[in-house]
Amino acid sequence: MDKFTNSAWFMRIVAFALAALLFISINFEMESDKKSLGLSTAPEISTETIENVPVEVYYDRENLVVSGVPETVDVTLKGAKSLLINAKNQRDFKVYVDLSDPAISMGDRTVTFKISDLNEKLVATIDPEYAEVNVQERVTKEFSVEAEYNSSLLEEGYTAGQPTVSPKTVKITGAKDAIEQISYVKANLEISKGLNETVNSKATVKALDRDLNKLDVTIEPSSVAVSLKVSIPSKTVSIAPKQTGKAKDGIRITSISVDPKEVTLFGSETSLEKIDEINLAVNISKIDGDTELELDLNKPDSVQKMSLGKAQVKIRTEKVDVDEENAEPVVEEEEPETEQKQEEQVVEEKPEPEEEDEPAAIESKTFSNIQIVPVGIRDDQDAELESDVTSITLLGEADDLKKITKDDINLTVDVSNLDEGTHDVDLAVTVPEGVEWELDSKTVSVTITQKDEET
Repeated sequence: MDKFTNSAWFMRIVAFALAALLFISINFEMESDKKSLGLSTAPEISTETIENVPVEVYYDRENLVVSGVPETVDVTLKGAKSLLINAKNQRDFKVYVDLSDPAISMGDRTVTFKISDLNEKLVATIDPEYAEVNVQERVTKEFSVEAEYNSSLLEEGYTAGQPTVSPKTVKITGAKDAIEQISYVKANLEISKGLNETVNSKATVKALDRDLNKLDVTIEPSSVAVSLKVSIPSKTVSIAPKQTGKAKDGIRITSISVDPKEVTLFGSETSLEKIDEINLAVNISKIDGDTELELDLNKPDSVQKMSLGKAQVKIRTEKVDVDEENAEPVVEEEEPETEQKQEEQVVEEKPEPEEEDEPAAIESKTFSNIQIVPVGIRDDQDAELESDVTSITLLGEADDLKKITKDDINLTVDVSNLDEGTHDVDLAVTVPEGVEWELDSKTVSVTITQKDEET
């Protein structure tokens, strides 16, 4: 035994065993240290889904239109967790569809999504994997725009003209089959409340098929200016003062006058046709002498509004003897006249002095709905009046006023020197000689726009 232990081979075997144990022990401790420090040589594999990744489409945009490609897709990545975190935060990869081949055919086709700029150590899965797309020839065509609005929003009594559009045409670009489906090109005027005044606003243009479905096309310009003229019929009638109550004892009403003598009513034409005057009740029971009052005008229920709500009333009086006012007239018996009395009566009769000619009284006459005519419009411009009719009151002698008709009155507005925009312009009035005139407003608002160039 001593001989075996003292041999060289024994020592070699023991040394090898000790070296092997030492190697195993050292490697085990190193592996333990690496794991505790996160330095394991085998990386941790994980997956991460990134949602709503934008999709890019490569194709000839000048001549083709591609539809059917979703705007976004979901991408699931698999690989080392550290790489996944970086890819999710940076999003420096791209998902795309390649249709850039010049020989690509028109029509429907199935295309797969591709991914680029992704770390090669990551594996990507795209959901959905493919898309059904349609490739069409790109077409541009010009269409007329029709403006529309919700007419039910017009307030009672108001009327609206045809809405005008500027520019009147737009260029629409899209796939050939989409362009061929266009049946209507409309600009809808958005109105959220009761409509009782002229509207000037921008409206978005939409292309619709015959079933009023919106088509996926590009419109240039995408919005247009829309003007909708809203007005209300009017009628000028006289104000008629009417006495109410009983005058006080000793007071006699000699005259009642009102200022102004007329008021303009606004409402539906059928309602205005039934009204010829507005009655103004004047209570005389508390009048002690000459008085001036301001009284409210009662608006008829069928009328939308009036040009004024009050009027000035002048009351003129005189004092009378109460007994004389209330006394009954005494009727005396007539005696038969003798020839002598008849002769005396004839002698006593004196010729009455001739009345001197009094100057003719000035009266007024109002004409409603007189047309205002713009003059001097340039060939390259359009002129639109805020209101193209008005009322005018003529002042003169009664005989002269009776002869005057609407045809004798001319109202014009000179727009020859106006630039594009809205202006307040003086009205020019022509009436027969010998009469004067009055207008509610001596100016009118005029909007000048440039005409579209013909293409």
